[in-house]
Amino acid sequence: MKKSDLAMIILIAAVSVMVAFFGTSAILGDAASEEQKVKTIEEISTTIEEPNPDVFNSNAINPAVEVQIAPKGQ
Repeated sequence: MKKSDLAMIILIAAVSVMVAFFGTSAILGDAASEEQKVKTIEEISTTIEEPNPDVFNSNAINPAVEVQIAPKGQ
């Protein structure tokens, strides 16, 4: 490989890296210059509230109980 071929490969690689860097910077923007707002959560309390009786009632179906369905005619 000649010196001129090696120099051309290095030049093409350097130009490609610069084009890729400036292209992604133009598309994505600079992350450090944009201000971000972050939601904060409320403090978790240790108090326990009574559940809603409409949702948690004593006659509700318990999905954790195994149910056996017999075939028809038995």
